[in-house]
Amino acid sequence: MSCQQYKDWRLGYDGRVERVRVGSVVVDCNDFRTMRLFWQEALGYVPTGLVEDDFVILKDPEGRRVNVSLQKVPERRVGKNRLHFDLYTSDQRGEVERLLGIGATRHPRVPEPDEDFIALLDPEGNTFCVVDTGGEAAT
Repeated sequence: MSCQQYKDWRLGYDGRVERVRVGSVVVDCNDFRTMRLFWQEALGYVPTGLVEDDFVILKDPEGRRVNVSLQKVPERRVGKNRLHFDLYTSDQRGEVERLLGIGATRHPRVPEPDEDFIALLDPEGNTFCVVDTGGEAAT
């Protein structure tokens, strides 16, 4: 497994040398194939570099968003996520339905009035939110 698949990681968007930046957010998972396919479809990302049986870096095809990596681990997640994705969209209702159609499920929490996000669960039960950026939150 290699995280060093980028040679130009030190060049920032403005061409200056960066000291450090987030190159990828890594999600531990048990069912690697299901999670890879789900997040690849959910984000519209493509695998980059070598796709192994237990690790992959998913990349925004336009190269503008942070990478998401998945790595298979033997232990199961216990308790609540300490980190989750907020997916921004101007079509919250459409995106929630699309994500439910590819394997997400609704989070059992009761939404508060006037919330601009809907909490969902990925195929392994990790929470993520679909945030309305258009001002017309769905329920």
